Amino acid sequence: MKPLLLLDVDGVLNPMGRPNPDFRRYRCTVGGEVYTVHLNPRHGRRLLDLALTTGSELVWATTWEHHANDWIAPRIGLPSLPVISLSPDVPCEQGEMFKTPHVAAYAGRRPFVWFDDQVWAEDEEYLRVRQGLTDFLLVHVDPERGLTSRHLGMAHDWLTLTGFSQGS
Repeated sequence: MKPLLLLDVDGVLNPMGRPNPDFRRYRCTVGGEVYTVHLNPRHGRRLLDLALTTGSELVWATTWEHHANDWIAPRIGLPSLPVISLSPDVPCEQGEMFKTPHVAAYAGRRPFVWFDDQVWAEDEEYLRVRQGLTDFLLVHVDPERGLTSRHLGMAHDWLTLTGFSQGS
């Protein structure tokens, strides 16, 4: 079972704070709405390298859903990725984020690293206690700064040190 690398967009690949010069500004139209996103084209290569060196599979875990393949992936150099469907009909039970039950259902028993700016202790508790999952790492990303080398290093270390990495 390949481990999963789950990616959020807003706050992770598209920081909310003032982006540094490595980021480029884009306008995206989704469902008639125009969004401005700031993306670092190097993120794609770095995420692909992480997936390759750890034998992991990249998956979108974002409210952008399939739009991430149209608007985000090509601008940072990612191929089209699988998408976790985030239908709004799953109620939150213990303060977990609305995405968390969907992530649990998608991952099943596969180990995963989840990069998101809204994962907290409630999400970890939900996954461990309610879903009985143990093989995951939640990487909270500061939404003002977005994804950094430190986050990628945490994922790499966890996957390789726990033995989930299939690439080493």
